Amino acid sequence: MGTSKDEPVDDSETESYGAAAKKSDTEDEPDEHAALPPPRESCPYEEGEKVLAFHSLQVYEARVRKIEYRLNEWRYFLHYLGWNKNWDEWVLGSRLMKYTEENVQKHLTNSSKQDLEKNAGSGRPAQLKTVPRGRKRKIDAATKEKGALSSGKLVSIRLPAVLKKQLTDDCEFITHLGKLVKLPRVPNVDDITKKYLNYRMKKDGLVADSVREIMKGLQCYFDKVLPIMLLYKTERHQYEQAITDNVPPSMVYGAEHLLRLFVKLPELLLHANIEEETLTELRQKLTEFLKFLQKNQSTFFMSTYHSPEESESSKNRPAS
Repeated sequence: MGTSKDEPVDDSETESYGAAAKKSDTEDEPDEHAALPPPRESCPYEEGEKVLAFHSLQVYEARVRKIEYRLNEWRYFLHYLGWNKNWDEWVLGSRLMKYTEENVQKHLTNSSKQDLEKNAGSGRPAQLKTVPRGRKRKIDAATKEKGALSSGKLVSIRLPAVLKKQLTDDCEFITHLGKLVKLPRVPNVDDITKKYLNYRMKKDGLVADSVREIMKGLQCYFDKVLPIMLLYKTERHQYEQAITDNVPPSMVYGAEHLLRLFVKLPELLLHANIEEETLTELRQKLTEFLKFLQKNQSTFFMSTYHSPEESESSKNRPAS
């Protein structure tokens, strides 16, 4: 899966970063004040429709089994084609795409070039590939137990109180005040990870291979999930304008959006099939990186956001 501008954004998740910094997600709690559901004709998908679905940074073939309208949005119960029904799940429409030849070719190619997990035993449905069903059943049986064991192992990443407030303020600026982060950011995510490696070098006299790999993986995750999970609705247009010529988001966006990634990391790593010892080390390294962000908060994070009108006027202003 690449970082195409056509990929969907999961608004249900991005709209609550400030709240997520304070408490766990309560998405499935009943809403007594929910509005009456709209007509079924307004639903973009139908029961029985074959679709493409995003899951853990990859794209899979699936079929819509059920449709419900809950918490003011359509939700879809998916079955991943060729796989055990244990993987069936409810998802939001932002994780779905129409099953078209164009979408299949584009996302299959991107996934082949940028396979982040690089292991077929992660317990997830297979990536879009032609795999014999007999082999699929064998893989599913072999990974079912692993998936069951890992499904409850959320990687707990504790955010410092200062960075929690940063997330809350970020949410306030974007969702309530209608502001935006001015792009491109300086420093950007690529700059920040390089600065961190330099910081470790000066502090420790060397940089462990594991730290380099974690920084590389963190940046890779960021590039993949930003257009899918890290944008508010009001930031979509800005993203389409800012990301051109296949420039990775990590070269354009900065600490504000990188911090949002840490809210989603536990979910993203849930089925990564990581050993307990490695998880412990990963948690420790990420915590150290968060302390680095906190220490450099005034340098890495914007103190004031700007309005979309300011951005347009600056573009149209004649050069002196």
